[in-house]
Amino acid sequence: MSLPIHRPGFCRARSLSAAMALLLALLIGVGAPPPVQAMEEPLVMGVFPRRNAKATYRMFSPLASYLETMLKRPVRLETGKDFPTFWKKVEERALDLVHFNQLHYIRAHDKFGYDAILMNEEFGESTLSGSLVVRANSGIRTLDDLRGKTILFGGGRSAMMSFVAPRYLLMQAGLKESDYISKYALNPPNAALSVAHHQAEAAGIGQVVLRLPTVTSRIEPGQLTTLAVGDPLPHLPWAVKSDMPSELQRRIQKLMVDLAGTAAGRKVLASAGLTALLAAEDGDFDPHRKMINAVFDAQ
Repeated sequence: MSLPIHRPGFCRARSLSAAMALLLALLIGVGAPPPVQAMEEPLVMGVFPRRNAKATYRMFSPLASYLETMLKRPVRLETGKDFPTFWKKVEERALDLVHFNQLHYIRAHDKFGYDAILMNEEFGESTLSGSLVVRANSGIRTLDDLRGKTILFGGGRSAMMSFVAPRYLLMQAGLKESDYISKYALNPPNAALSVAHHQAEAAGIGQVVLRLPTVTSRIEPGQLTTLAVGDPLPHLPWAVKSDMPSELQRRIQKLMVDLAGTAAGRKVLASAGLTALLAAEDGDFDPHRKMINAVFDAQ
């Protein structure tokens, strides 16, 4: 079998012909391929499943589009159908900018290198309080009256305002976990509604839950009353990977803080259920650490 013969002159001729063809195409304006540009990697924005996935994408897509426009790079919005699905992305460090609850943020900071840069303002307030609510006609007047009763915590044992903060209130009142029956709702609004419908004696929820349309539209005013409310705590955080370039961290922080300063920006915030985004840092969440340590050490 004969091998192909390498003919340098022939190769050079072909190269010259190809170059001339390209030059001719450029001169007459047809046939020239567009220049190839390297695509920048997307910035992945993760939002924890405080709401269902469909609502989360609807609410936060305008914010992702805003960041994409201002940063001049693709921004991809991701959430999870549930907390385990979302948390797997955190463990894999697959998310660059992340909206957490406070408990998840503290764990992500300690284990996976995420640093807080922002926190929410909702209803014009930059703090949240955990609470325990009961039916107004239940006859329950103090936390001690909950001994032997069923308490429905909204969102499970990883919910900062609906589990950790209410459990901390119970501990401060001298109640141990064995003094009442703990059950868990899918989310905080469901916990409140379940109490209204006599499926539990009390609900552990964030105090703001009683103001959400998903609750107010489905129960009578005054049907539920607050039995106890905790100290105000800094609101839900946003964090970035600690190894993200510091210039990019500052740019993202400023862009998101600046949203409240324009009418268009306020529309983006309103879509996400926010009135503003405020600058924050890791130390702002030390009060949450104190509660988390107390509650989980006691268990």
